[in-house]
Amino acid sequence: MATITGNLNERPARARRGYSSLHRLGELAIESLIRLCGWSAILFVFGIFFFVFREGAPMLFGGLDLVKFFTSTDWNPVSKTPSYGILGLLAGTASVTVLSMALAVPLGLGAAVFVSEFCSPKIKEALKIAIEMLAAIPSIVWGFIAYMMLNPLIIWVTGAPVGLNVLNASIILALMSVPVIVSVGEDALKAVPDSYREAALALGASRWEIVYRVLFPAAKNGLLAAVLLGIGRAIGETMAVLMATGNANQIPTSPLDRVQTLTATIAAELGEAVQGDDHYRVLFVIGILLFVIAFVVNLSADLIVRGIRGKQNA
Repeated sequence: MATITGNLNERPARARRGYSSLHRLGELAIESLIRLCGWSAILFVFGIFFFVFREGAPMLFGGLDLVKFFTSTDWNPVSKTPSYGILGLLAGTASVTVLSMALAVPLGLGAAVFVSEFCSPKIKEALKIAIEMLAAIPSIVWGFIAYMMLNPLIIWVTGAPVGLNVLNASIILALMSVPVIVSVGEDALKAVPDSYREAALALGASRWEIVYRVLFPAAKNGLLAAVLLGIGRAIGETMAVLMATGNANQIPTSPLDRVQTLTATIAAELGEAVQGDDHYRVLFVIGILLFVIAFVVNLSADLIVRGIRGKQNA
C-alpha cells in the first residue's frame, strides 16, 4: 500500500517537472523568434543595400565622373555619347520635397493638435477614419488625381501652359504625407502627461497657450519624428510624382516649372535599360544616393532627438 501511495504522489511531481520543461522550451522558442524578428530588420536593410551597391559599384568606382555626375544637368543616357548629370534631378527632388513639406507640416501638425486637444470624441473618430482612408489610397490613384483634376485646375487658376509641375506634385505629396504626420503627431501629443495640462490651466493659461507653450515643447521629439517621416514619404514617393511633375530635367525657377525627380527617373527608365550596361548601373547609383539621403535624414533626426533629450535631462 505504501509503495502504491508513493507512486501516486510521484506522478504529480513528474507532471509538474514535465510541464516546467515544456514551459521553458516554449519561452526559449518565443524568445528566439523575437530575437530573429529584431535582427531580421537589420539584415533586410543590409541585404537591400548590398544588392543595390553590388549593381552600382562598377560605375561608382571608376566608371563614372562623379564631379560631372553631381554638377551637370545633362542627362542623356541613350545618345551615342551618353551623359549622366543629375543636378537637375536633385533640384527637382529638393523643390518638390521642400514645397510639399511647407504645405504638409502646418496642415498635419494643426490637424494633430485639433484631433488631440479640441474636437469631441465623435468628431475625433470620424476624422481618424478619414485620415486612415487618405493613408490607404494607392499612390497610383493619387497620380490619377494629379493628372485628371489638379492639372486642369492649376492651368485654369494660374494660367500656366501645363499643370504638371512642381506645384501639382507638391500638393499631392503633401496630401500623401499628412496622414503620417497627423497619426504620429497625435500620438506624441497624447503621450504628454495630463498633469502638464492641469498645471498650465491652474496658472491661467488659455488652450492655445497650453498648445504652443506646454505641449509642443514636451512633445517635440515625437513631432520631429512625425515631420521626418513625412519628409521620408515625400522623398521616396515614385508613381504619383512620375505622373504629376511633367518629367522635364531642369532646375526649376518657380513652382509652375516642370521637373523630374530621382525616383521617377528610376521608375521610368529601369525597365528600358539593358541589364548590366552603364545606363542600368547608373540608375542603381541613383538608388544608392537615395539610400544615403534616407540614412542622413534618419541620422540627423536621431542626433537632434538625443540633443533635445540631453537638454531636458540637464
